[in-house]
Amino acid sequence: MLRHLGCATRSVHSLRRAARLIRSATGSRPRALTAAAGTSRRSYPRRGLGRTIFLSMATGGSVEPPASSGRKRHSNRLIHEKSPYLLQHAHNPVDWYPWGPEAFAKAKKEHKPIFLSVGYSTCHWCHVMERESFENEEIGKIMNENFVCIKVDREERPDVDKVYMAFVQATTGGGGWPMSVWLTPDLKPFAGGTYFAPEDGSHRPGFKTVLKNLADQWKRDRSGIIERSNKILTALQKGVAMSSGREAVPPSCPQVMETCFQQLTNSYDDEYGGFRESPKFPSPVNFNFLFRLWALNKTSEKGARALEMALHTLKMMAFGGIHDHIGQGFHRYSTDRHWHVPHFEKMLYDQGQLAVSYTEAYQTSGDKFFADIARDILLYVSRDLSDESGGFYSAEDADSHPSADSVEKKEGAFCVWTEQEIRELLPDPVSDATQTITMADVFAYYYGMKRSGNVEPAQDLHGELKNKNVLILRYSPQLTAVKFGLEVEKVKEILSTCRKRLYEARKRRPCPHLDSKMVASWNGLMISGFARAGAVLGEKTYILRATKAATFLKEHLFDSNTGRLLRSCYRGSEGVVEQGANPISGFLDDYAFVIRSLIDLYEASFEEQWLEWALKLQEKQDELFWDAKEFGYFTDDANDASVLLRLKEDQDGAEPSGNAVAASNLVRLANFTNRPDWTIRSKQIVTTFEKLLNGIPMALPEMVIGLMTQYHPLKQVMIRGEREAPDTQELIQCINAHFVPNKILLLADGNSESFLYQTLPFLSTLELKDGKATAYVCQNFSCSLPVTTAAELKTLLLK
Repeated sequence: MLRHLGCATRSVHSLRRAARLIRSATGSRPRALTAAAGTSRRSYPRRGLGRTIFLSMATGGSVEPPASSGRKRHSNRLIHEKSPYLLQHAHNPVDWYPWGPEAFAKAKKEHKPIFLSVGYSTCHWCHVMERESFENEEIGKIMNENFVCIKVDREERPDVDKVYMAFVQATTGGGGWPMSVWLTPDLKPFAGGTYFAPEDGSHRPGFKTVLKNLADQWKRDRSGIIERSNKILTALQKGVAMSSGREAVPPSCPQVMETCFQQLTNSYDDEYGGFRESPKFPSPVNFNFLFRLWALNKTSEKGARALEMALHTLKMMAFGGIHDHIGQGFHRYSTDRHWHVPHFEKMLYDQGQLAVSYTEAYQTSGDKFFADIARDILLYVSRDLSDESGGFYSAEDADSHPSADSVEKKEGAFCVWTEQEIRELLPDPVSDATQTITMADVFAYYYGMKRSGNVEPAQDLHGELKNKNVLILRYSPQLTAVKFGLEVEKVKEILSTCRKRLYEARKRRPCPHLDSKMVASWNGLMISGFARAGAVLGEKTYILRATKAATFLKEHLFDSNTGRLLRSCYRGSEGVVEQGANPISGFLDDYAFVIRSLIDLYEASFEEQWLEWALKLQEKQDELFWDAKEFGYFTDDANDASVLLRLKEDQDGAEPSGNAVAASNLVRLANFTNRPDWTIRSKQIVTTFEKLLNGIPMALPEMVIGLMTQYHPLKQVMIRGEREAPDTQELIQCINAHFVPNKILLLADGNSESFLYQTLPFLSTLELKDGKATAYVCQNFSCSLPVTTAAELKTLLLK
């Protein structure tokens, strides 16, 4: 599935449909122009991706080495932007424009095609293409003379990215970043790919050749290109359209659940966990589904298998090199089957989702190991991705300088170790051992270190990790203790001391680039991570951190005048939070993820302001994105005429689909507010994706969860009591200790003037039993008898 490539998230069915329509519209199968997309272990694109040009062009010629220049550093228009990615390109010799009217007007006035380059600040191959091509004076001159060049940060403008990625995927069979697309002055695509090497290869033209050929084609056959681009856009519109008839009904939940389970089972790696051979992505949506499947089938073989797949994968990930054993948190993905050698960037959206996954793993298993990993993630985010204002930063780069005097950055340099370094840093002799050893010996054995490095050459095509070690747990503390004749607790003590010392040593290395952009949707995912972990683990500091982040969102990423979310803001000079000159409005994902986080935060803190805000945002989401004709939510509103397609995301990727999250949000909110229309709307969303759910449900497990939320009656769990009273807290802790996913949790504190009491008048009928905090559990319009003990409540919850 494409989502596992870390590329883009259109479903196979819609891509094939779009590709067929484009071929039909343009009269022939487009000729492929190979873009030499990433063949390295750290690439987002796979080999051969990004390779279609719709025009016939020569492939001869060569590209000269980049011209050296002693000129004063040049600055282009991007110097005035706030996006870290755009600022990275502010000194290119390319006359870059940000996406906007100025660039569009120039293209139309000068009758020039547009070259659109889309990426993000922690993208390795984006860095490579900049270094090879965009910093090249000669290539920059060709670009400036023949094209209007536009740079887009895909994390700022996912709407623009999705439109042109749909084109690249439909015409090449895949996609990734950097994305390179050529457009007519009216923004219609006619050629595209991903990464282009600067020089011609044996079977592919280099970037300079591509630029020259496209410029020549434009001059000779402008009208033909424009005609073809019109046909391409029409075909794309038809190809990506999604709808369900007014008489359509949601698919069969039991059947969809079974199909999704079987598809995940068939792709599962029994030995190392995960759902493909390699590369392996965390895919938290898979864990979400498997845990919920287990909760409905606890005593069956299927339920046991679902739980086993989720827990084993999460454990192997935590053991692997994808987990940062020194600095905490998780890297983006593993390049191999064993979760060993990662692509080293760290993304906020992974941390937020995995914090929830490990928290739920602890709930389902009772194994403290998973709780510790959840804490590990939240420590990393609190320390390294947190702004003083309360917001969360987006990412840390994979590449960094190996030392202060290094000229060239290398991937993983901040995280990897030579054995010699370990021996110099951990020379302490270990007492009580049956042999003469140092702490370095224990550490190196436990983490699988080798003198020649533990990275296979096949995983290091560019030699950046030669003689380096990526830490991976090879032996348990028990086996390590046996190896050296030590007590298990002594081994754990040694390893803890070693990790702390290496962390201090690593702080002296040049740090990777930090993308300090703060994105509403990703902050929502992280708020959920802190709120859910705080509730389950009984850590009030986590709930307070989630509250601080929600307050940040309301202050910096919400326009109280319009009731709309904003997409992003930025860490400015002296730590002040700044907005761009033209703030970007929020997209569907921003609303869906923030709404879910606010519900989660209410259920952890019982502060009604968050639930009240969630309701208002849901109403605004309906107003901006709902397709009243064909159902489902569009990813963007209709206010920006420069976005040529309004899409509906039909697949889970690194983040869940906004429609899928909304489907569950609506059911939860309907039960909080007695809004049956929202339950109906949730069913309409699922119906819109009925074909995909019946065919390839593993492409969108989060939507399967939405279907399950509708099919299996939701429990309304209500606690009548004072929030901080010990008897109330005992009941709340009982609820949080058990994995009961299909529920909502309300606190009725007796304040008849509060938002909840005004919204749900029946709360006034709930009474304390014998003067004690009392729990009521309702389902299918009937309620249990009130209970006052945790044991009685547990029985009702697990019934």
